[in-house]
Amino acid sequence: MADTAQLFADAVGTDRVLAVDVINDDYTHDEALTAEPVTPAAVVLPETTEEVATILRTATEHGIPITARGAGTGMSGGCRPIDGGVVVSFERMDDILEIDRENFVAVVQPGVQLDELDEALAPFGLAYQVYPGEYSATLGGNVSTNAGGMRAVKYGVTRHHVLGLEAVLATGETIRTGGKIVKVSTGYDLTQLIVGSEGTLALVTEVTLKLYPRATHGATVLAPFPTIEAVTKAVPKIVASGVGPQILEYIDMLTMAAATAFVGLDLGIPDDIKEAALAYLVVSMESMHDDRLEADVVAVSELLFELGAMDVYVLPPAAAAGLIDAREKAFWVAKANDADDVVDVVVPRAAIPDFMARVAAIAADNGAWIAGCGHAGDGNVHMAVFQKDPEIRSTIMKALFAAGMALGGAISGEHGLGTEKKRYFLELEDPTKIELMRRIKAAFDPNGILNPGTIFD
Repeated sequence: MADTAQLFADAVGTDRVLAVDVINDDYTHDEALTAEPVTPAAVVLPETTEEVATILRTATEHGIPITARGAGTGMSGGCRPIDGGVVVSFERMDDILEIDRENFVAVVQPGVQLDELDEALAPFGLAYQVYPGEYSATLGGNVSTNAGGMRAVKYGVTRHHVLGLEAVLATGETIRTGGKIVKVSTGYDLTQLIVGSEGTLALVTEVTLKLYPRATHGATVLAPFPTIEAVTKAVPKIVASGVGPQILEYIDMLTMAAATAFVGLDLGIPDDIKEAALAYLVVSMESMHDDRLEADVVAVSELLFELGAMDVYVLPPAAAAGLIDAREKAFWVAKANDADDVVDVVVPRAAIPDFMARVAAIAADNGAWIAGCGHAGDGNVHMAVFQKDPEIRSTIMKALFAAGMALGGAISGEHGLGTEKKRYFLELEDPTKIELMRRIKAAFDPNGILNPGTIFD
């Protein structure tokens, strides 16, 4: 391992390399609940694209596995190192290279955090609209997993906002894809192929992002419902109403209680409503005009009552912000309560009621507790699975994924497969598609050094 560290120190300089004896524990894992930490042979900290290219040429020459890392906030083991391999951490490549106000784009390095970009854009009245729930996450990590988040119902996921990339192939060759253009029909779309590839095809060194005007007015409505089925059936009607919600989330009773307690939030909901409500719908709206926002709030509130809401609360700004914060911390709440795994199955939003019914049956059949919340507006269901027995839990996970796929969905909506969900993917997905993906992987990375063990064995 010392020889590996020295090899890269010779290539890019000793100040860019951390050897085993000084590697911080943070580099050994991400937030996946089921992945054991692995200490890499070295951590390399490039500062330029040229250094990334040198690192990959060296790794290819010597057959050394490379794992790219952003902030390590992923949940599927996608940035967990390979034993004997090297972590390439992009923490030093964290510059916002350009904010182009005329073309509404930002050009950033992969180590830029979401909160840093938001702070830089605010003075210009601009916003990047993908927020997957962890503001310390980096843009490189978001591109790697095609991150989504609560705003996806209105703005989509990361791939809808990435206009172009600079990326380094395993051979050390550098390519540029796309640019400050919003459409392209010139050959294969390599930008979108790399987005969501979890560091298995290339290492991204620069991202060109689509921006939007920053809304000046916002409001959040909270509606308790007597059943989860009533909540999920209300979602298509809210989407069809034309109000264009920025956030449309469901939160089950247990998750709501735990998450609000976790952040110390009291929403002032009467006890009789709390005791009777089994789920909540959160609808956030935004507008550049206060009067239009007010009209949308009235329309949504009336519609929620028609759809069976037990009551409707228009939250004050501080309470609204607190509720969104509590929802974003749902994973940490589950982790603190000793959850054994998490899933982010995505189904067509109209299929959520059917999927949730199957979830209840799977939990009952296997003696498990499955609770959670989700991006109801885009069908992305987030659940924590509580079942200590690993064999039973594996059965549950496979059943959940199979149920989602049977309804026209997919195993992961935004967390990615990583190392922890790949076995279900390889078992449940169409073998022809998997083989095609393997051939694409081989074309980009012929020696298989980029994040081996992620997506594929």
